[in-house]
Amino acid sequence: MKIGILTSSRADYSIYLPLLKALKEDSFFDLQLLVFGTHLSQKHGYTLHAIEADGFSVSAQINSLPENDSPFEISNSMARTMNEFSTFWKATDFDLVFCFGDRFEMFAACAASVPYGIKLAHIHGGETTLGAIDNIFRHCISQMCTLHFVAAESYKNRVLELLDTKSNVYTTGSLSFDTLNKIKLLTAEQFIEKFSVDLRIPTILITFHPETINYKKNEGYTQELITALEQLDDYQFLITMPNADSGSTVIREKWVEFIKAHPGKAFGFENLGTVAYYSAMKFASVMLGNTSSGCIEAAFFPTWVINIGDRQKGRLKTANRIDCNINSAEILTALAKIKTQKPQSDAAVYGNGTAAETIVGILKKYSSEQASDK
Repeated sequence: MKIGILTSSRADYSIYLPLLKALKEDSFFDLQLLVFGTHLSQKHGYTLHAIEADGFSVSAQINSLPENDSPFEISNSMARTMNEFSTFWKATDFDLVFCFGDRFEMFAACAASVPYGIKLAHIHGGETTLGAIDNIFRHCISQMCTLHFVAAESYKNRVLELLDTKSNVYTTGSLSFDTLNKIKLLTAEQFIEKFSVDLRIPTILITFHPETINYKKNEGYTQELITALEQLDDYQFLITMPNADSGSTVIREKWVEFIKAHPGKAFGFENLGTVAYYSAMKFASVMLGNTSSGCIEAAFFPTWVINIGDRQKGRLKTANRIDCNINSAEILTALAKIKTQKPQSDAAVYGNGTAAETIVGILKKYSSEQASDK
């Protein structure tokens, strides 16, 4: 079975990883990685190298990156992505192509496949993120797909409602939990050696992406966050840079200034990599920001999460998460609240860490059914 995997960022690749390993190790499958988006961006760490370092060969590289984070360039990049993939799909043939999530470039790659009748399989459909234009793209991608692998039962119900169908929608749990069940995380000593950051010190792990529905407000939002951080004497700050959305440049610039102004207390990284990021998540006193990993993976440990703003509004809320507005006073109130309480875990909502195995079984059954219909 010839399987294509569309991967456009460090985020989707790290979640795909257990499925990629399962497909690579099973001779039933011919695995083809189709790499584009920020994987090919020097600014975002050129994470193509991380894919190759993990032992995967890359079948295609498709470069259609936006030149900056303006709405015009994002829109223009979508057009270029569709154009590049229209040529690619014309010259290739797959039994099934996996797509992931909700990114604008993922939407464009999938949309280009529709006239060719390419069968797509969607991971992480049915979720809602009301503070980002990604919400629109996610549901559109679901409409294009034949198979759906969702992280929780409520998301399955949303996909069924969205598509008005009762077939080919499967609750598999989160692939991230497969990784977290098996991965060997770094010790605090190993993290110091690799990144010169001592996670034994109380640490806030910060990942703040633009709110693309209100992208013009992101400078003010970032300043509110920084205003809160500057009032905290008891923590150090481990900051991962934002993704390539409208409004990301101003956030990046403000973080660079903040890190320079707080040497030895604020540390910034473009891409920690899967193992180090999850290690930081485990040791952190709290995660702060608006990343999906705070809504899913942090529940595994569990680690406290203060989820700010509307970017993730609509996702399942686990017991380790506090939501608040992007307001310095509310952020400080939330931080004060968690100091005296341990986070609770209800991570079972995202499965038991066997998502890849479940997906592989479904793929083999699907392949057999397709062969019978021919």
